[in-house]
Amino acid sequence: MSQFPIKQEIIEKVAKENHIANPGKASIREMRKLIQDVEKETGTRFVKMEMGIPGLPAAQVGVQAQIDALKSGVASIYPEIYGTADFKTEAARFVKNFLDIDVTPDCCVPTVGSMQAGFASFLTLTRYDAKKTKVLFIDPGFPVQKQQCRVLGIPMKSFDVYDYRGDALRDKLEEELKDGDVACLIYSSPNNPAWFCFTDHELRIIGEMANKYGVVVIEDDAYFLMDFRKDYSVPGQAPYQPTVAKYTDKYVLMISGSKSFSYAGERIAIMVCSPTLYNLECPDLARFYSQTQLGRALIFGTLYCLSSGTAHSVQYAMAAMLKGANEGSYNFVKDIKEYGEKAHIMKKLFTDNGFYIVYDKDMGEDIGDGFYFTFCYPGMAGIDLLNELIRYGISAITLDICNSTREGIRACVALVQRDQFGDLKDRLEIFHADHPVK
Repeated sequence: MSQFPIKQEIIEKVAKENHIANPGKASIREMRKLIQDVEKETGTRFVKMEMGIPGLPAAQVGVQAQIDALKSGVASIYPEIYGTADFKTEAARFVKNFLDIDVTPDCCVPTVGSMQAGFASFLTLTRYDAKKTKVLFIDPGFPVQKQQCRVLGIPMKSFDVYDYRGDALRDKLEEELKDGDVACLIYSSPNNPAWFCFTDHELRIIGEMANKYGVVVIEDDAYFLMDFRKDYSVPGQAPYQPTVAKYTDKYVLMISGSKSFSYAGERIAIMVCSPTLYNLECPDLARFYSQTQLGRALIFGTLYCLSSGTAHSVQYAMAAMLKGANEGSYNFVKDIKEYGEKAHIMKKLFTDNGFYIVYDKDMGEDIGDGFYFTFCYPGMAGIDLLNELIRYGISAITLDICNSTREGIRACVALVQRDQFGDLKDRLEIFHADHPVK
């Protein structure tokens, strides 16, 4: 007999122990803990798709550089808040080589992952102009960024952009920005959770509307160069990854080391503040900071308060990885294409068993295969579907917590090992048999 579905009372017991009223509404970290406890209780190995944890080995060029740095004694020395010289130099080269954007090393700062970069940006940018206090989220998006704003008491606005792609984006942004109270807007491209990518035309629209209303654009490049439909991997050579930095001079780029370099455990990212924004004089910052130049307030005010800098040794790791990418000796994109290959296989397993892809098109083109994909099942809401999938040893998160207007589930392919594809196929077949589509 199949061990599925798992007894509902077991899941309810574990959920109660974790103070989770409804697993289908759980946050990413809550879901992770719930599933770990259900695994212990039942002995069942879950197909885990809830958390965006890289599933590939860390880049060895970074590992070796970090080991060498630790052996040299940097662990006993406070890191400079603005970053090591090599980190900053290679980061500026990296931005030029893969985005074709000119920034100075001063504008490139290490942060404790993009999470810290986002937190620091929200905190600082909603204080640089007393009239601008809100953050606009171009959704769907990473749920924790909204949690950051809630913790900080920052008011938010948002909309699901899927119905406003192309030229329709201009009118929607006009509607959202016309009141003049938005300090900054944020999006990810490739998008978490839907995996669509903004076109160069759409980024131009975002930049032009931001310029019109004095809004800073935060571009979350958590999945840098991971739109595998085009080859962006050759440094200093077109095509370059599209970026809003081509169309506005007030931006913050958050380039994570977690996915592109599989270096999530050491918490490292590059926060790139545009030269114009870095040098912007903002008298209203004097309400909170000793510095009124925005870049300096961001670094010596906010980042200093948050962590007194980014861990010393990992800056050497990131600098080495960036240097290898800049010189063409380390093609990190080649390594991470595994995610796209896995997504292609997994999506077919779902669609073969009655599921459908929710965000299926990207400006009329099939959505790319990458780190995430979205799915749903006929006749079921996302929360109900997730609660059922847990009983079949499959975990994920709902699109609800990503502020999507669509019913469904976000799946991350990273932690699903290829030796689990057979288990996933079997469980989806059992689920499909138990839930015939009418």
